[in-house]
Amino acid sequence: MIFSGKPIKSVFFFDGEYLMASREKKQSQKRPAERDDSVKSEIMHRLKTQPLLFIGTVVILVIVIVAFVFVPAIVPGARYGEDLVFGYYNKVPVKYVRDNYFYQVQQNLARRQQISSDDPNYIGKVYQMWRRAFEEAVIQAGMLDEMKQAGYVVPANVVDREVAKQFVRDDGSFSASAYRSLDNTTRMTFLRQTQDSIAAEYFTSDMLSLRTSSHELAFIGSMASPRRTFDLAVFPFSSYPDSEVIAFASANPALFRITRLSKITVGSSEREARQILDSVRNGVSTFEEAAQINSQDEYAERGGDMGIQMAYELRAEISSEQDRESVINLARGGLSDLIRVSSGWAFFRAEEASHPADINDFVQKEKIRYYIMDELKGLAEDWLRAEAERFSAEVRENGFDETISGWYMTKRSFGPIPVNYGDSSLFSSVSSSGVSELEYAAINPFFWRAAFSTPLKSPSGPFVLGDNVMVLYPLEESTMDETDIEFLGDYYSYWRMENSNEALRAYFLSNEKFDNRFEEKFWNLFRF
Repeated sequence: MIFSGKPIKSVFFFDGEYLMASREKKQSQKRPAERDDSVKSEIMHRLKTQPLLFIGTVVILVIVIVAFVFVPAIVPGARYGEDLVFGYYNKVPVKYVRDNYFYQVQQNLARRQQISSDDPNYIGKVYQMWRRAFEEAVIQAGMLDEMKQAGYVVPANVVDREVAKQFVRDDGSFSASAYRSLDNTTRMTFLRQTQDSIAAEYFTSDMLSLRTSSHELAFIGSMASPRRTFDLAVFPFSSYPDSEVIAFASANPALFRITRLSKITVGSSEREARQILDSVRNGVSTFEEAAQINSQDEYAERGGDMGIQMAYELRAEISSEQDRESVINLARGGLSDLIRVSSGWAFFRAEEASHPADINDFVQKEKIRYYIMDELKGLAEDWLRAEAERFSAEVRENGFDETISGWYMTKRSFGPIPVNYGDSSLFSSVSSSGVSELEYAAINPFFWRAAFSTPLKSPSGPFVLGDNVMVLYPLEESTMDETDIEFLGDYYSYWRMENSNEALRAYFLSNEKFDNRFEEKFWNLFRF
């Protein structure tokens, strides 16, 4: 953090890294005339030796001055010197004002990134820069709030000592005259920012500098072993055969009766719906005209045409079984009475009489399959489990490779992995195996039980994972060598710091105390 040209120590709490505001070297105590001559000489030297770079630097400087001095003056609600509030933490405003923490982080990022206005993604990068600076300011505000809630106050002598470091002469003595040259407002702001900086540093130090126990490191090392490699057989639910679908449809024909209907829905009142129904019955208006003018559903523009429906599909719309049966059994051209539906009142017209499903029609057969998978998925699971059990029996007799080849299935292989529940980045993970069917395996206890309780060179019992029934075949088991365990211990300290950092960020940025108004303020301020 730099205030009135004097740097003070501050922590920038960026995504896992600590950026300490650098301490600039004290300028040598030259007389004013000597200093002016030196500056002029340096300017002329740069102009002569690197004219294009010098001119470019001046242009950038002008742009910066315009952006941070004149632009706020012409943006409505953002006059120069006005505090720009982007949000609140525990009702304390998170402001962008010259020389405060938000400002310092944004300026630091601007210097590092040097975003060009010619960049095609200029707006996005500016947004990201400001967003990041804002979040760092929120995190600092959260840390200060935590320290305040804990009753911590930075001792005055600690603040004084830190402030004194910024006013030290070359000989190491404190320059009282330099300190007194600050006006009262500047001095008080300087002291407060120093106090906040120290409190934030103490918070991060307390939270992130805990030593790691040797027992903890030993435990982490033990988690890396044993490791196993596997072959895998997958029985997807999509492989549930047509023969089973057809058999279910034949046993439950009433569910899949086919009808074609049109519908008019009225959400306002039963009385209005009755008037519309009477006008259609009396021939005052056609069904299609009444639908286009009065219906309040997605079929209105098509004159009410719902298309082909299976009996079970009407359940979502008509809760009463008696009303559903009356609609399904309408003769061609017949009108139903008013029926209570989920969105109000409706009446239906049959475009054709109902008839049994055609199990040889692909579309109708897929509708029946959808019903089974949506309403009775256990039927498919039972069938697939039985197939997987039959497969496992053959594996025990003939071996995995021969059996899977004979079943015309694709073998998946992966590992070695330890018991890495949750896919910790410390260890080899299931998600990095390249087997798409294992996407959710990391948090599935049935997978881990099958993987590490099944004897080697033996098929596991079938288990369900996502939309598949699976059989694992453990091939080999190994342990991590001592060198790798030592490396893991060294890496763990860094990993723990990174995860603690992310956890702290998430805690503050998702805290109920945080009132985020960044989007509105940013886009009002920067109208590109």
